[in-house]
Amino acid sequence: MAENSNRARDHLANERTFLAWVRTSVAIVVFGFAIGRFAIAMRQLTEFQGHASKTTGLSVWMGMSAILAGVVMVVAGLTRYRKTRAQLDEGKFEPAGFVVDLITILTVLFGLALAGYLIYVEKSLG
Repeated sequence: MAENSNRARDHLANERTFLAWVRTSVAIVVFGFAIGRFAIAMRQLTEFQGHASKTTGLSVWMGMSAILAGVVMVVAGLTRYRKTRAQLDEGKFEPAGFVVDLITILTVLFGLALAGYLIYVEKSLG
C-alpha cells in the first residue's frame, strides 16, 4: 500500500510540475502579446496625432519572440512530463539537468535584451 501511495504522489507531483510549465508558458505568451500590441498601439497613436511614425519593429519582434518562447516552453514541459512519467513507471527517475540550465540562460538573455532595448528607446526619444 505504501509503495502505491508513493507512486501516486510522485505522478501527482509530476502533473503539478507540468501545470507550472503551462502557467509559465501562458504568462510568457500573454507578456509577448502585450509587448507587441503595445508597440502597435503606440505607432497608431503617433500616426493619429499627426506625427511621423517611428518604427516599432523591434518591439513587435521581441513580442513575437516571447510568444514563440512560451510555445517552445510548453512543448518542453510536455516532453519533460512524459519523460518523467516513463521514468517513474520504470523506477529510474533522473532529475532535469540541461533543460533547466537552458531555460535559465534564455530567460536571462531575453531579460537583458528587453532592458537594453528600453534603455535604447529612452535615449533615442529623450
